[in-house]
Amino acid sequence: MRVFDIVFIGAGASSLMASSFLKNHSIALIEASSKIAPKIKISGGGRCNFTNMQVCPQNYLGDTKLIEKTFQSFGQKELLRFFEKNGLKYELRDNGKYFCKNSSSQIIDIFSKLTNGCRFFLKERVENVSYEKNFIIKTNKQTIEAKKLVVSSGGLSYSSLGASKIGYEIAKQFGHKVVTPAPALVGFTLQKEQFWMKSLSGISLKVSLHVEGKRFEDDILFTHRGISGPSVLSASLYWKKGSIWIDFSPKNRISTLLREKTKRQISSILPFPKRFTKEYLNSINLDDIGVYKLKSDDMKKLEKLNHYEFSPAGNFGFSKAEVTKGGVDCAWINHLSFESIIQKNLYFIGEVLDITGELGGYNFQWAFSSAVAMSKNMEQDL
Repeated sequence: MRVFDIVFIGAGASSLMASSFLKNHSIALIEASSKIAPKIKISGGGRCNFTNMQVCPQNYLGDTKLIEKTFQSFGQKELLRFFEKNGLKYELRDNGKYFCKNSSSQIIDIFSKLTNGCRFFLKERVENVSYEKNFIIKTNKQTIEAKKLVVSSGGLSYSSLGASKIGYEIAKQFGHKVVTPAPALVGFTLQKEQFWMKSLSGISLKVSLHVEGKRFEDDILFTHRGISGPSVLSASLYWKKGSIWIDFSPKNRISTLLREKTKRQISSILPFPKRFTKEYLNSINLDDIGVYKLKSDDMKKLEKLNHYEFSPAGNFGFSKAEVTKGGVDCAWINHLSFESIIQKNLYFIGEVLDITGELGGYNFQWAFSSAVAMSKNMEQDL
């Protein structure tokens, strides 16, 4: 049985970044997928939104002190310098999002070169981990030994790419609490009262969406299943089964637009696609009449477009979620080294931890930052 200094469970963003910083050690990465960095490959439409212009703890759900300390060690500026040094061409796009200029394959190629001395075990699933003198990792193909074990297996999203609950199982096995994983950055399904939105499949609007004291001003996308789009995906991170509210016209007050008692129809004045206006009018049992005919109750129903409150029925589930919220509780993780306080030489980094970012490159930034913070401290210990 071969013994490695460090074994990573997962060959995604966090483990590849950490391995790039750990030199002169025998390192193995076990990956259930057939290729390394499968999420990097497909994210951002194949161009990988890897960070954001504004990165701070307020963009995350989780342990604020740990996030803050980690970004002080390796933040957005350090990540950009790292990629620039390694030849990545990138561009800044809407809402401060950084994307690869050409293809996400650029990032994968960088990590392939930087981890050239590492051993990759692809298309292998970890089935069991035990600890004697070292960690004994049994996969569906072999058994290997590790002096240090790093769990960087991500969450439950993208099962088609090999996602599994193995990281949570290992954490529980060694005494760690796991905050119940749930889909995040995912669309909402609708109650019967909002089924009118399903008829708008394919339409998008710039809205202001409010949930749990957070506001997201971005697009909403109507689908045959419910609502999605950037504003909804970020809102799903904070939603707790209660109500949300949407301002469908954040730049215009409906009451102001309909103030003049004109003969023009409602749909010709409201700043929405006619399909949207038609379906909304149907949902409130109002014909597309001349504005001068509107009664007080009609106006109140229309003004709700600036504060449309409802409770989603649920979400699209893990199969459509970009990330997983919840995970390994950070209370028993060393905030400098990411080593388990319970089990020596056991580490947790990236999405497997109970820290999740909003849409916009925040989760890749966390994966990279936690990896570098861990590797810097681990290097001193080896």
